[in-house]
Amino acid sequence: MEKSCSLLVYFDKGTPALANEIKEALEGNDVEVKIEALKKAIMLLLNGETIPQLFITIIRYVLPSEDHTIQKLLLLYLEIIDKTDSRGKILPEMILICQNLRNNLQHPNEYIRGVTLRFLCRLNEAEIVEPLIPSILSNLEHRHPFVRRNAVLAVMSVFRLPHGDQLLVDAPEIVEKFLSTEQDPSSKRNAFLMLFNCAQDRALNYLFTNVDRINDWGEQLQMVVLELIRKVCRVNKSEKGKYIKIIISLLNSPSTAVIYECATTLVSLSSAPTAVRAAASTYCQLLLSQSDNNVKLIVLDRLNELKASHREIMVELVMDVLRALSTPNLDIRRKTLDIVLDLITHRNVDEVVLLLKKEVVKTQSGEHEKNGEYRQMLVQAIHTCAIKFPEVASTVVHLLMDFLGDTNVASAIDVAVFVREIIETNPKLRVSIITRLLDTFYQIRASRVCACALWIIGEYCLSLSEVESGIATIKQCLGDLPFFTATSEEGEGQDTQQKASQPVSSATVSSRRPVVLADGTYATQSAVLETAMSPPTLVQGSLASTGNLRSLILSGDFFLGAVVACSLTKLVLRLEEVQPSKTEVNKTTTQALLIMVSMLQLGQSWVLPQPIDNDSHDRIVLCIRLLCNTGDVVRKIWLQSCRESFVKMLADKQRRETEELKAKAQVSNAQPDDLIDFYHLKSRKGMSQLELEDEVQDDLKRATGEFTKDGDDANKLNRILQLTGFSDPVYAEAYVTVHHYDIVLDVTVINRTKETLQNLCLELATMGDLKLVERPQNYTLAPESSKQIKANIKVSSTETGVIFGNIVYETSSNVHDRMVIVLNDIHIDIMDYISPASCADVAFRTMWAEFEWENKVAVNTIIQDEKEFLDHIIKSTNMKCLTPPSALEGECGFLAANLYAKSVFGEDALVNLSIEKQTDGKLSGYIRIRSKTQGIALSLGDKITLKQKGAA
Repeated sequence: MEKSCSLLVYFDKGTPALANEIKEALEGNDVEVKIEALKKAIMLLLNGETIPQLFITIIRYVLPSEDHTIQKLLLLYLEIIDKTDSRGKILPEMILICQNLRNNLQHPNEYIRGVTLRFLCRLNEAEIVEPLIPSILSNLEHRHPFVRRNAVLAVMSVFRLPHGDQLLVDAPEIVEKFLSTEQDPSSKRNAFLMLFNCAQDRALNYLFTNVDRINDWGEQLQMVVLELIRKVCRVNKSEKGKYIKIIISLLNSPSTAVIYECATTLVSLSSAPTAVRAAASTYCQLLLSQSDNNVKLIVLDRLNELKASHREIMVELVMDVLRALSTPNLDIRRKTLDIVLDLITHRNVDEVVLLLKKEVVKTQSGEHEKNGEYRQMLVQAIHTCAIKFPEVASTVVHLLMDFLGDTNVASAIDVAVFVREIIETNPKLRVSIITRLLDTFYQIRASRVCACALWIIGEYCLSLSEVESGIATIKQCLGDLPFFTATSEEGEGQDTQQKASQPVSSATVSSRRPVVLADGTYATQSAVLETAMSPPTLVQGSLASTGNLRSLILSGDFFLGAVVACSLTKLVLRLEEVQPSKTEVNKTTTQALLIMVSMLQLGQSWVLPQPIDNDSHDRIVLCIRLLCNTGDVVRKIWLQSCRESFVKMLADKQRRETEELKAKAQVSNAQPDDLIDFYHLKSRKGMSQLELEDEVQDDLKRATGEFTKDGDDANKLNRILQLTGFSDPVYAEAYVTVHHYDIVLDVTVINRTKETLQNLCLELATMGDLKLVERPQNYTLAPESSKQIKANIKVSSTETGVIFGNIVYETSSNVHDRMVIVLNDIHIDIMDYISPASCADVAFRTMWAEFEWENKVAVNTIIQDEKEFLDHIIKSTNMKCLTPPSALEGECGFLAANLYAKSVFGEDALVNLSIEKQTDGKLSGYIRIRSKTQGIALSLGDKITLKQKGAA
């Protein structure tokens, strides 16, 4: 059996000390050697060794020492040795200890007195403590505060012993008298803590007697006062009004720890607007005053909780919360923006957007390495504001367009997507956006941003001037044609590559006809020969120059080339509608065709390491054919259907966001049959405004069932697990509560025998990333009686874990034989840790490429409908389908979808489901799971395998 321990010392097992060596060292006169020997003895005892022969040596040679270090180590030694025999009786040699402790309590040195009093706090043997009680009480009047504060704690520990109220009958009265005269803050705190734990009425009496001076009390005492208030209000809710006033007054404390606890206590006790507003203001004050990033993150979590339950109050403080953006930490900035975006209304949107714009401008000038990522977060936040409140779009879109050429590609892509959405949803801004986009297009450096900008140019250039400007901008960024120069001589085109690799000989040069230069002299070498004998030369551009499209295409990006071809095709088709001159139209068409042919020529040449891909080649060829032979049907597809598809996509996105908001929204409290409380007509009974507000809010909660909504008895019954059989002498069942990082097992143990069970112990062990916090203690169980045993288990990662163990006990008839009952295993489900979440397609693909752990599960089910199987997997895995419903419509016999979830530990779980219907009607395919950690990939795979078989 393991013993409980109140101290922990590191011990290197590699070099164990021998008992004889320790004994010899303790018998010597060298103080330093004695100290080392005592330390070794304590370490051996802590690690399970028994050294009974040392006790008498220590009593003879160590006890009389006057050295303070030896005396402190001696107390540690006495703390961990066994003081009772196997029957629980005090060992007779412990009387020797009592005399030494009494001497220490009367020692002239205050340090010896203090550490001895602290040692007595950890003694559980009343027989040892009882003779020392007069000495303990006399130390309450010692001149030194170190002694007094430990004396109070010793009094409390004695009073809390079994039958301790008989050993120290008048302890509460003595401590109350001590508290009224004491000046030392720590001593007052310990005295108040004693009354709080042992005589709560006296603690409350002292609190209300001195309520006017509470702000002058020390930080430690104020923290105990708050703990007392929480305890009292939990039991007696009707009196919490007067305690809330005390908490409000403590909000002016100079201690940040006290005001944080005040705010947390206020929110937990009251829903009154005044109290919640005071708590929220306190959190905002802490957010700005504290420099520790961990504190800021904790405060932001509290504000996030307030946002869920008291949104209207948080809306008033949105600008205060935004001031946290001044912190350079990205996690704090991200969390701040997430909170603020849910609090935006028509009243504050202009202020919020103005501040976000200032922050965007700051990211240009700063040299911080994370500026690009921060700018991306700001762009996404502004995007969200502009979608919710279109009227602010005009104030931000032109500023953000300056960042289309941002070196941070992710930020630039977000700007491009934002501009694409705004130009469709705000028709009044289209002309100015197009003009600005054409002016800044040459600055864009990223291929994906160029592709998005080209699509906007091709889709929204409507007037003649816009179309002509769009074509001119694209031509300017592509530069002069062709993209490369090659030999023009006949007969050498077939083997140019071969000749280019050969060295040019002098004979070959001299055999050519001499060339007459402009000044009349002969050239010594032919330029044509140089061209023929050297590989084709790419006419390079620079990403920073006007030929940004040219540089990207010459680097082998033919997907961008296909986008250029499509945009030019749209612009030419629209030019035919707005340009009356057919000559200009034909001229422009010819130039567009030349560009497309040049791109095909570049893609099929051998000068680039990779040839053009088939998709891009087919797309460019399609554009060439279309420009050579246009028709009304094709014109409608290119100029109208593309836009209609985009509008449909935006509408679908808006609909999904609206549905998510509805799902998150709480059920309205204002039901048709709700109580309407006219609190002006209530009997005030001398209550303050705050007490009145609190009572009204409690009435409202009672009327809407908010006080009882957590009492879901049916759900509790589903989580009860039977641990032993009905025929076992001891029946046990557990109620499992999973709360983020903790698992609480509430085990009910029933003695079904007619005998008393002694030393009954619930022994648990874990497998996986689970850790038992503390071992449950031993109990004695009367015949046919029951006991509730709680066990706490810490969880460190998202993984299916197993808790197993047994119940060990002794019967009164046979003490020497220990009985063991093996318990059923408790499997901790991964579904308790993951919840559905959303992420952008770009982020999903990025994570999919980065994550190294993959689990591939073959589909094995009798479900024959693809969508039904997808819904079954979503329900079984508690994940969210990122693929929009519009993409899952239709019957094609094939379905691919992406699912996403996030764990309470911040881990991402990605799932790709690809299934196909076979000719026999069965579904086949694979479900691929990816994650950053192995546990979540394996556990989710096991869950899917189990559930799909269960459905089959």
